[in-house]
Amino acid sequence: MSDPTPTAITATADPKRETFASRFGAVITMVGFALGLGNVWRFPYMVGRFGGAAFVLFYVLVVLVIGVPGLMAETALGRYTRRGTVGAFERAGLPAGKAVGWFFFAIVVAATGYYINVIGWVVYYALGEVARATGSALDVSAVLPPDAGFSGKSVLLQMGCTAAVILSCVVVLVRGLRKGIERAARIVIPLLCLILVVLIWRAMTLPNARAGVEWYILKFQAADLTPRVMMAAIGHAVFSLSLGGTFMVVYGSYLTDKDNLTANAWWTTFGDTISGLLAGFAIFPAVFALGLAPNSGPGLIFATLPKVFAAIPAGWLFGLLFFVGLFGAGYLSGIAAFEVLVAALTDNTRLKRTAVVWLLAGVAFLIAIPPMINNEVFIPWDLTFGSGMQTLGALVAAVTVGWAMNRGEAIRALSEGAPRPVPNWLYLWIRWVIPGALLAVGIWWLVTDVLHLTGSV
Repeated sequence: MSDPTPTAITATADPKRETFASRFGAVITMVGFALGLGNVWRFPYMVGRFGGAAFVLFYVLVVLVIGVPGLMAETALGRYTRRGTVGAFERAGLPAGKAVGWFFFAIVVAATGYYINVIGWVVYYALGEVARATGSALDVSAVLPPDAGFSGKSVLLQMGCTAAVILSCVVVLVRGLRKGIERAARIVIPLLCLILVVLIWRAMTLPNARAGVEWYILKFQAADLTPRVMMAAIGHAVFSLSLGGTFMVVYGSYLTDKDNLTANAWWTTFGDTISGLLAGFAIFPAVFALGLAPNSGPGLIFATLPKVFAAIPAGWLFGLLFFVGLFGAGYLSGIAAFEVLVAALTDNTRLKRTAVVWLLAGVAFLIAIPPMINNEVFIPWDLTFGSGMQTLGALVAAVTVGWAMNRGEAIRALSEGAPRPVPNWLYLWIRWVIPGALLAVGIWWLVTDVLHLTGSV
């Protein structure tokens, strides 16, 4: 692959591009959108599905050895090029980089649709807890898409909730980075942490809560660490940290030259991982205390936990707190997804930010409708545009930094803002190990989730 030309390097300067107000603002914003539903919704059910402690411990290892350097690579790519997904790959010297950028733009459009739907479900479940507090009956499960067929009630409820979530995102997005996105993160993240602490306290006070804690982090057996568990942990690390050549590239383009990418990556990984682990401490002790199944899959949040809240004193209050916290986590990620799209259009067209935001709001609502129909549409949509394409994007980003960029330029891009240059071994790690690991996950996903060739392995 060719090295970037001097003209391309000079073109990265963009004095009009907005940057974060402070390093704290940058970190808390990145933690916010990395956290998302991936930690409070997806992480607990992945732990339940893949056997508890073995998955948790290997996942923590993965976020350290793959997540941190992966974050550094993607934010360096964004800062070096001063562009988001559409533009960053081309400016960094990736062949057909412009086309690649627009391809991932389309993927984010599709992913945003189903992701906003899930946030809409959370809103309806929160309303259900309010209704229960007033003695009213609200069938919250009616908002979920049926396994098959068509439910007009479900679609209408989802359309209403999805529209409300999109409008709430618009309110923040039109205000820009500092006054909108960064300010929202500064409010939501502390609130979410407070809610998690309250929920953990309540879960730990339930009878037999200790059994849930032991299963969650203490009952590790080497035999449980199968290739299936390891591939799932790597894939979830990519999902949870919002790697994928999109989110982190865009927000990397908003960093200043003085920001230390190594420190930012460590703090982002720490905040994201701790929040996921705390979510597990809030959920599994309560699940075990009431003798429910921890391996109920995606329904762990929407089917199992409401039973927990219904069975404990003042459960509606803890249920409301949980779903408000879950909404906050998903909301920040939803905003980040929109920002990927907003940056692409404002960078590459003459459209103003406000017009772009409203245009994308309409497009996202339309794209959200097909996954509303039933799980025969929703689940493949999730696997394709979430798990599969996100891993592909992370692979392309790592290859761009490790192979398309000149070695010296890549090391300088990774090192800028740090007290000393990053070691050469880190560059080689990004060049060889991360692409290898992501390629393995991508092949595993193709074989297991698409071709279904491995059976129960």
